[in-house]
Amino acid sequence: MSLREKINEQFNVALKNKNKTLISTLRLTMAAVKERDIANRTAEKKEAVKDPEIIKVLRKMKKQRQDSVVLYKKGERQELLEVEEAEIKIIDSFLPKQLNEEETKKICKETIESLGASSIKDMGKIMGALKKKYSDCKFIGHGGNKMVEQGLKILEHINNLSMVGFSEVIKHLPYMKRV
Repeated sequence: MSLREKINEQFNVALKNKNKTLISTLRLTMAAVKERDIANRTAEKKEAVKDPEIIKVLRKMKKQRQDSVVLYKKGERQELLEVEEAEIKIIDSFLPKQLNEEETKKICKETIESLGASSIKDMGKIMGALKKKYSDCKFIGHGGNKMVEQGLKILEHINNLSMVGFSEVIKHLPYMKRV
């Protein structure tokens, strides 16, 4: 099921349940997606917006609401703050899951081991595999590329000192500084 279909389905459920916050947020979301559709029709592309573009629209909407939350906190507008936070939660439900730091480390470790990477030269291969396998998750935001790079540098260093496997590198990962 595409993201557009999920949004439409949730909108229909919200209409039946008469959930005003959900209805208004999803209406705004559908309007933003439709606006992007119209922009695509006038441009070279003559097709409807696909999921990656819808995700960009949702992230933009979330960012706008987060900016509003900051302003409402400064202005001590609690009722408007609560509305914006509720809309952020609704928008988040349609965005890809963002992994925490521990999950990101685990995914990076598994990918490095599965590909048999041994040096920083394998960075592109590993990042390509991560992006392909975990395209629905946002792991780069938690420094996934930096974790892979650090892991590979440590592995390369250890391999230069002795022929030790990646499990030796993992011992050092919890102590690495997060970038």
